Amino acid sequence: MAKALDSFLEENLQQLKSQGLYNEIDVIEGANGPVIEIDGRRLINLSSNNYLGLATNGQLKEAAKCAIDRYGVGAGAVRTINGTLDLHQKLEEKIAEFKGTEAAISYQSGFNCNMAAISAVMDKDDCILSDQLNHASIIDGCRLSKAKIVAYAHSDMDDLRRKAKETAESGRYRKIMVITDGVFSMDGDLAKLPEIVEIAREFDLITYVDDAHGSGVTGNGRGTVKHFGLEKDIDFQIGTLSKAIGVVGGYVAGKKKLIDWLKVRSRPFLFSTAVPPGDVAATIAAIDLLMRSEELTRRLWENGNYFKEGLKKLGFVTGNSETPITPCIIGDEKLTQQFSKRLIEEGVYAKAIVYPTVPKGTGRVRNMPTAGHTKEMLDEALAVYEKVGRELGVI
Repeated sequence: MAKALDSFLEENLQQLKSQGLYNEIDVIEGANGPVIEIDGRRLINLSSNNYLGLATNGQLKEAAKCAIDRYGVGAGAVRTINGTLDLHQKLEEKIAEFKGTEAAISYQSGFNCNMAAISAVMDKDDCILSDQLNHASIIDGCRLSKAKIVAYAHSDMDDLRRKAKETAESGRYRKIMVITDGVFSMDGDLAKLPEIVEIAREFDLITYVDDAHGSGVTGNGRGTVKHFGLEKDIDFQIGTLSKAIGVVGGYVAGKKKLIDWLKVRSRPFLFSTAVPPGDVAATIAAIDLLMRSEELTRRLWENGNYFKEGLKKLGFVTGNSETPITPCIIGDEKLTQQFSKRLIEEGVYAKAIVYPTVPKGTGRVRNMPTAGHTKEMLDEALAVYEKVGRELGVI
């Protein structure tokens, strides 16, 4: 190893560890369900994004097996050569129906969607208004586009209006886009989409919503845009297929003209091999299931509300969450890491989330009750929270 690289790594790794910002990676032995096993220990799992439990659903597994038998384990090429299977086309038609749009395009991950879509439409002559708490993939997609990036204070509509007015009246930009998460993954709050749409109409802004944590969760499972009834008002609906949907991949849904453009200009679509057929078939099965029944989404919300109220009654700070995502905000990074470690030692797997995922001084344990948890599991977890919270002086 080069001396400069060795010195850089040693110095910075030690610094992260001393600040409580170094993340230890745990290895799960088996499926990522409501209960997991790590190092032979049973743990109640409150850190998964498998919101509806579909990652282990029998119908999805069977669909994946059948697709592998017919199509093999890989797509064999990028979509634009001969990697587009009839399964991919069926999935995209299904997503468009699910999201209430004219068309959709699927990608290898939700992260890829933001890298692909933003840079395919926005460039150095444009401006992007971006919520300060937007996901890292949005931030990277904005940077890749080379557009001017103007951050507005989180969900502050007065600040957004002021900056939209300034950029529109400056006359310097060909296009202006406003980008927001639909559900903010670390706080669980919803974007103020009706107000954003109103501002976008006033200043002719392109509207872009990343609903990675809303699909399958809000709007009776159809997402945050559906929750507000704004399917015809949002230009870009972005989502992942790896959280509530339970598989892997991502999508952009919108007007057919937009999707046609992304198919010829978005680089991850053009230069990366397509999602394997087994995953595509499982995703189709998941969306079919959600379109037939809202039972899993209902159960998710029941469990989320139950656990959130339990934490509040114990005296924990859960912030402004409006969804089943339930942060337990500690603040200090080292204390947050210690708190998480003690929870795990007591049988509850709830990971610490610290900078750079959240701003410094806002460390929290992010809890995600799922449709797969029982009330008994959640009560057991709450008892552990109370024990550890009192032990460490958090409550």
